[in-house]
Amino acid sequence: MTEKLTDAQRAELIDPLLAHGWTLVDGREAIYKKFVFGNFVEAFGFMTRAAIHAEKMNHHPEWSNVYKTVEVTLTTHDADGLSALDAALGAKLDQLAGG
Repeated sequence: MTEKLTDAQRAELIDPLLAHGWTLVDGREAIYKKFVFGNFVEAFGFMTRAAIHAEKMNHHPEWSNVYKTVEVTLTTHDADGLSALDAALGAKLDQLAGG
């Protein structure tokens, strides 16, 4: 089972994501980011690349896609909050999006 981050770990792993556009979700321990691409094909390509990494990590985002926008929420349900998996996947999504 994946462990929930301690306060010190959150500062180390989640704060850098917050500095790059991720936000904390009100009412739950999760992070959120909206990615906007040039068109639907770019957005769907991002989701396809992200899905491959998420599957390899066995950690899957909550996400939605409308045209060129992909909204992502990350949390670890087994840990009832944020884990190192969320930090790693968030950083990978930023990299895949070119940020």
